[in-house]
Amino acid sequence: MTKPTPYSNTYSNKTFIKLYKKADVRIRKQVDECLRIFGKNPFDLGLHNHELHEEWEGYRSIDITNDYRAIYKEAKEGEEVNAYFVAIGTHEELYGKAGKNS
Repeated sequence: MTKPTPYSNTYSNKTFIKLYKKADVRIRKQVDECLRIFGKNPFDLGLHNHELHEEWEGYRSIDITNDYRAIYKEAKEGEEVNAYFVAIGTHEELYGKAGKNS
């Protein structure tokens, strides 16, 4: 049995959409599949959903591929808890060469 989603809604900001559109079609298909899974169960083990630290403190990340990540922030708005996707990219693009944060 899967854990029900704690998020009332899932949104993507303009930056996320821009990065998504620039990504290779194979990455976009993976993003679509991961967001579909996320919508059903954001803590599905295949997503490796985890908290981030340092410059991404307060955000969470899910795995898109072995190297690509999607970053989102939880926001409580009244009775709802929403997920706002803000960035997508390779581990190096998002966290730098040192591999910080994940």
